[in-house]
This record gives sequence, structure tokens and C-alpha cells, in this order.
Amino acid sequence: MKCFCLVVNWGFVLATDNFKCHNCAVCNGKGCLGELPGMGGVREGENFILNVEGWKTTREMLSEIPDFPHDEKMLKGGKIPDGILRLAPITGAVENIGFGEEVPYYKKMIEACWKAGFKLSIGDGCPDEKLLSGIEAVRSLQEESPNAKAAVFIKPYPDDKFYERMDWADGVAEVIGVDIDSYNIITMRNLVQLEKKSAEQLKAIRARTKLPFAIKGIFTQEDVQLVRDVKPDIAYISNHGGRVDTRRGSTAEFLLQYEKVLKQNCGELWIDGGIRTIEDIRTALSLGASQVLMGRPLITALCYNGEEGVAKKFKEFSDTN
Repeated sequence: MKCFCLVVNWGFVLATDNFKCHNCAVCNGKGCLGELPGMGGVREGENFILNVEGWKTTREMLSEIPDFPHDEKMLKGGKIPDGILRLAPITGAVENIGFGEEVPYYKKMIEACWKAGFKLSIGDGCPDEKLLSGIEAVRSLQEESPNAKAAVFIKPYPDDKFYERMDWADGVAEVIGVDIDSYNIITMRNLVQLEKKSAEQLKAIRARTKLPFAIKGIFTQEDVQLVRDVKPDIAYISNHGGRVDTRRGSTAEFLLQYEKVLKQNCGELWIDGGIRTIEDIRTALSLGASQVLMGRPLITALCYNGEEGVAKKFKEFSDTN
């Protein structure tokens, strides 16, 4: 299935017959089964689908077990606090999204999210152009908005290359994070040398920066132990939207199971994966999440409705309509 994407909100027209999101009425992973590269997930989108379903399942469980520790007021419709919605780190505009060119995507997404009210993130990828384009997009935004910065998530390259990438982000980053599980991303295999980082390596990276330090990609018991050992400023639960080859499950159920031990060993708890409604956001916050990050909903909004589409999503997710 091919789609035509027309965007005019910035005074430009983006037209592509290769946009890989099918703009399904419900973005639940069932419309892009097996589409990698693309917007789908591994194992026929198994964890992508579970991520979306997991939020509803978790809400139902909480309603049936009222004494389970959670913020019941938030779950039942509490106001979404300012500053908790953030763009998830995304790269691969041509390969995964279907943009005609790599570089313009980052500038347009960063600008649209910042203007709408989302906090920002930058992802890493291969080739280096992907990370550098995200960094340059934030630098460009800083010309009009000097306070604009982003959480920068770097793939687990060997240490020397990792530190070089940290230097690239100087002046742009408000958080430095390690994408600990991305050595398991299928589309990056055989392209670059990535490694499984030890607790000692993560502690050394943390010591190299004065910025808040995040461990991203927490989704296994082994990852929970890393958080215990490293005690990062931010522990970020994620399975890359079901795109990383890892255990079966959803980020919602992982938050439900491990929120207590993670929060005892970090400053803040962030989460992404399958978040589609304000109810999903409230569920995450009620279970202790500090920030909620979104990827696919903002990609679709940008490509089909431009800056206005992203602004509409922010209003929808923050209940400011």
C-alpha cells in the first residue's frame, strides 16, 4: 500500500508516494505487520501490538484491584501536568518513515513539537547524518528559542566513539542517555559496531557529563539490575515501540511490575510504547512515570497534517482542547 503525503503548513509541500505509515484509524500495529524497515515491529509486530493493548489491560487491572498502589485521582481524569509530554527519539526518516530526504525530517519534527509544547528528544542512527541532523535541528531552533534543548540518546558504540558523539551534542543536550538495548535492533545489525554496556561502562559515561544521565531501553530483569547498580538520573522503560528483538511483553505491564524498584534507584522514570490516548498517559502517570514519550502518533500527525497536526496531538494528549 502506498500513500501520498501532502503538507503545506510551513509554506512548503512535501510529496512522497513512499510514506510507510498507512494512517490507520487505530494505530495498533496490525496495519503494518512485518514491515521493517518501516513503521512495524519485530516478530510480526508482536510487542508493538502488545504495547498498545497493554495500557487498556493495565487500567482494567487497576480498576479491579483498587488497593494496588497507584494515583487513583490521576487515573480517573486528573489534569496532565505541564512538561511531562516529550517526543520520543526517532531516526531513519527515509528508511523507516518514507520521507524523500533524511535531513528535512528532523528540522520539521523538532520545530513542530517545540511549537506545540512537547519537550524534545534526539535519536542516534547509522549513518552519522541522522544524529548530526537532529543536533543541527535543535541548534537551528535555538536561533529563535535560545532555551530549546533536547534529551540526546546515543547508541551503545564503543566508548571512544560514544564520547565523541556526546561532544557533538554539546550545547544542545539537556539529558545524555544510552540506548542500552539497541545493539538488538534488527535494522542496525551488520551496519555498525554496537556493544552491550556493563554497569561500570555506564558509570564511566555518567561521570563524563554534568547533565542528567539516562538509561534507555529498560525492559528485562537484567536491565532492572543495571539501574540498581548505576542509579541513573533517569530510568527509561522502552522496547523501541516493539522494534527491538527482546522479550515478549508491553511497556505498560513492565511499568506495573517494576515501578517500585526502579523509582528506588533513579531520579525520574520515563516511558514510551503504545501510548495513543490521554487515558494511556494518565495510566502511566498514575503508576509513577515522570515523563511520557511518543513516536508514531507524532510522525503520522506531522506527515499527514504538518505542524497543525502535531499541535492538535499536543492538545489532545494534554486535554487543552
